[in-house]
Amino acid sequence: MMRKLFAIALLCLLSTPLLAAECATTIEGNDAMQFNKKTITVPSTCKTFSVTLKHVGKLPKAAMGHNWVLTHSNDKDGVIADGLKAGAANSYEKPNDARIIAHTKLIGGGESDTTTFDVAKLKKGETYAYICTFPGHAALMHGTLSIGS
Repeated sequence: MMRKLFAIALLCLLSTPLLAAECATTIEGNDAMQFNKKTITVPSTCKTFSVTLKHVGKLPKAAMGHNWVLTHSNDKDGVIADGLKAGAANSYEKPNDARIIAHTKLIGGGESDTTTFDVAKLKKGETYAYICTFPGHAALMHGTLSIGS
């Protein structure tokens, strides 16, 4: 009887972190202007989803800063253009831009930042774009995010 209780308790303890881990991911940006992931699938069971951006390069934010910005695919170009106008002081993001669903701050080599967003803001079957809005980076640093089954 004790073995069964121990096994059940152990299973419960081990399954809790695994469930939490499904609703988060880490993406890396480097000094070669690349994200290490081109797609992110958010499990439909998640209420919130967290993305941690890690800058694995060595260059400072002013020279090779990266952020992670999530938007509707058709809003991507406008978010990039308005971010450029907003400048470095605003992390190359137009302040209070309603087109931005989630974003990290602009980070330099060795830094990281996490953003968490409400999955209810996304629609199943729709594809979203994520980009780095540092000037010129979105041409290489982009990917898609969608809701899985």
